[in-house]
Amino acid sequence: MIPAVNLKENYRMKVLITGATGLIGNELVALLLQNGIPIHYLTTSRKKITDESNFKGFYWNPEQGIIDENCLMGVDVIIHLAGASISKRWTRSYKQEIIESRVISTNLLFKALKTNPGQVKQIIAASAIGIYRDSLKNIYYEDSKILDDGFLGNVVIKWEQSVDKFKLLNIKVCKLRTGLVLSNKGGAMVELIKPVKIGMGAPFGTGKQIQSWIHVHDLVEMYFYAARHEWEGIFNAVAPNPVTNKEMTVAIADKLHKPLFLPKIPQFLMQLVLGEMHQLLYSSQFVSEKKAVEHNFEFKYKTLEKALDHLLTLA
Repeated sequence: MIPAVNLKENYRMKVLITGATGLIGNELVALLLQNGIPIHYLTTSRKKITDESNFKGFYWNPEQGIIDENCLMGVDVIIHLAGASISKRWTRSYKQEIIESRVISTNLLFKALKTNPGQVKQIIAASAIGIYRDSLKNIYYEDSKILDDGFLGNVVIKWEQSVDKFKLLNIKVCKLRTGLVLSNKGGAMVELIKPVKIGMGAPFGTGKQIQSWIHVHDLVEMYFYAARHEWEGIFNAVAPNPVTNKEMTVAIADKLHKPLFLPKIPQFLMQLVLGEMHQLLYSSQFVSEKKAVEHNFEFKYKTLEKALDHLLTLA
């Protein structure tokens, strides 16, 4: 359960969320509703539209350029999470879908806001630390110019560029470059747990690659904090203490009381299994959370041990 906070100064805030039914979206909706924040959300499924006093759904279809502009009524902040998962095999056609799902949906929001000016004050958009180049040495801050020149870097660059256009409408733009999200309800950690549970867990490659992670509760708290304090610019959404892949694997095995018998998993093998997507398992990004902390955001889960203690209690 995510605790509610005192929001007297923000009682009039209304938020529009895209991607509200995803892993992060679900947690964010729960947090906002617990704090009395009215929510509008966009969905591509008419069956998922609800109409409650504080939780209303609206239909959109970015591919067809369709959006119910009533979704913007009274909205102060947009939290834009929509985008196709990168955790599926990267075929040529799916690569295109990954990019288009982000850029086309953002462009449709921009068009809707352009014809309905003056309501929305801020957009907070999901982004990813995949924009930073694979490195075992660099520490990445938000102003880093050492960017990935591969597919993931290209996705994030185009994604962020599409969001930056909202500045033309005098809307504050905040982008949260998110690391490995730890949750026991889905996402990467659930996949990491599966082989460990059956005694087949092992680090990937050398296991030295740095994984900058964040507990899902801290991530949604950061979105909420960014809205309350009108953050503007780029912020790294990662916990203060990154770990190596080996440290992550060993910590999970220890918490589950499982041995690690297997040798490290060679990169070529996972390339055969996953194709180009195997890069997600072997890339290394040491990403700094310093800017978020300087803006007075407080992490509840600062260490991997504390995060796993919470998430793996029922695993």
